[in-house]
Amino acid sequence: MTLQERIENDIKDAMKARDKDRLNALRAIKSAILLELTKEGGASFSEEAGLRMLQKLHKQRSEAAAIFHQQGRADLANEEEAQAKVIGAYLPARMDEGQLQESVLALIGELGAAGMGDMGRVIKTANERLAGRADGGAIASMVKRLLAARGQ
Repeated sequence: MTLQERIENDIKDAMKARDKDRLNALRAIKSAILLELTKEGGASFSEEAGLRMLQKLHKQRSEAAAIFHQQGRADLANEEEAQAKVIGAYLPARMDEGQLQESVLALIGELGAAGMGDMGRVIKTANERLAGRADGGAIASMVKRLLAARGQ
């Protein structure tokens, strides 16, 4: 079952359960899917593109909730947090620091990266392989740290 089919089925379930927060989050995901399909001009998109889209939506909701908390708007913050939680349920489990380091070290060995000159190639491949399981910033800093240690 594709992401799009899962979302459509879950929208129906949320409507039946009258779960307003879940329904709003699922509609936002469906809207983002339709926008992505319009951009690509196709009937479907890759699972990788779907993960990137979900990560973006999750990050937007989390950041908005933090801003609303700073402004003392707990009502809006709670709504954003509820939507982030629903969106997060569609993302794969996040890697911890140790798992990320292990994966990046294996990738460095596989690509034969020797130093900082290979950083772009390693980051690009790591972002493709670890999509949805690790943040791009965390990947970049881990690659930089490990390659800098190798270069010395």
